[in-house]
Amino acid sequence: MRKIFALLFVALVYSTTSFAQAFDMKKAFKEADKIEKAIKRTKFPKRTLSIVDFGAKPEQQDEPCHEAINQAITECSLAGGGTVIVPKGTFYTGPITIKSNVNLHISEGATLKFLPEQSLYFPGVLTRWEGVDCYNARPLIYAYGETNIAITGKGTIDGMGSDTNWWYMKGREKYGWKPGLLNQEEGGRDKLLMYAETSTPIYKRVMTPEDALRPQTINFYNCNTILIEDVEIINSPFWVIHPMFCESMIVRGVTIFNRGPNGDGCDPESSKNILIEDCLFDVGDDCIAIKSGRNMDGRKWNVPSENIIVRNCRMKNGHGGVVVGSEISGGYRNLFVENCEMDSPLLDRVIRIKTSNCRGGLIENIYARNIKVGECKEAVLRINLQYENREKCDRSFNPTVRNVHLENVTSEKSQYGVVIIGLDDDKYVDNITIDNSTFNNVKNQENKISGARNVKFNNLKINNIEATK
Repeated sequence: MRKIFALLFVALVYSTTSFAQAFDMKKAFKEADKIEKAIKRTKFPKRTLSIVDFGAKPEQQDEPCHEAINQAITECSLAGGGTVIVPKGTFYTGPITIKSNVNLHISEGATLKFLPEQSLYFPGVLTRWEGVDCYNARPLIYAYGETNIAITGKGTIDGMGSDTNWWYMKGREKYGWKPGLLNQEEGGRDKLLMYAETSTPIYKRVMTPEDALRPQTINFYNCNTILIEDVEIINSPFWVIHPMFCESMIVRGVTIFNRGPNGDGCDPESSKNILIEDCLFDVGDDCIAIKSGRNMDGRKWNVPSENIIVRNCRMKNGHGGVVVGSEISGGYRNLFVENCEMDSPLLDRVIRIKTSNCRGGLIENIYARNIKVGECKEAVLRINLQYENREKCDRSFNPTVRNVHLENVTSEKSQYGVVIIGLDDDKYVDNITIDNSTFNNVKNQENKISGARNVKFNNLKINNIEATK
């Protein structure tokens, strides 16, 4: 009898200890509920205008209709706001500018095709390119300093990126580049990075077509109260959805298909209070990548991204499912990911944090639960503080990553479960937990962890074996 009581006592102590070690995810997601309630919702007057009433004609590739669309948007905004309708049909266009209190509604069966002629997108506008401030090619759809704006409808936005136009500017033969064509590596990329490292004033950072720095599809700068809903976005020249210094944004029911280089799906930068839900990502780079500026420019503004909710999304191809970095010098806090499905042999990682001692910044409070992974190529969780170590920069800004918690994550195939590459001092990666999760068919049974402390697994099974650090 004493032996039985002793065994029961040991079991009770073990279960109590195990419970105490488990992170309280429910409590964390109560903060997500508060954030969602704080997001302002768009609201538009009943006024409607059709782009055809301003001269837009379908199927006229030689007569792009962006002037008609922009006129309709401007008149709608000046009249107090409403909805500008793109009716059924294919409309060829150049750059579009959204104004306050306007909903650009792309009807089901409608397609906006953005002509890939560089001359249409210059002179440029104030933006960021890979986290660096500049004047660059006008994004396909742009807004600066606007309030209460939307892009809705079940139609299609086609950036018309391909190996014969925008994509080859990456400078890779796999994307159509050949000697004699424009190449960002031989063009403006290094020049722009030099501008940032030498604190060149932004007004002098004027990029030209020869610099070959491709435009984003949607770039909203310093805007608030934003909705992007239901549209399909394909063939982006560069990043797809890129809000900068924005607040209160919802991206809902959007399908993004983009196999081009640097084809990130949604990249909130120095932005806060954002909900991304019910979306499908199938891209050539990260599906969702949270940013806050690169190196000197990120530290100069010192505006973190914060309070981002990702839920009920599906990720197929991509370098990462939900990613923080690498242009994250302003820092990041409070990410909530739940009820997502990810599955592709070309999806490299599920949750990914990438930064370096060029970037610096504090990344904290990353929460993910109820994630179902069919297959990923490398790791379910990857934290890398030595990303792009070949970069030439001031390396005195050690980043910090802390409070990363995953719960109820299942994966059916990967090379690793967890990969953490920290710095020599393990204090820069701290408090990482994975609870009640199962990773099957993991090629390398042992996790690959260095330069981290307080890494804890509570009921994490890898290939049906209880995982230890």
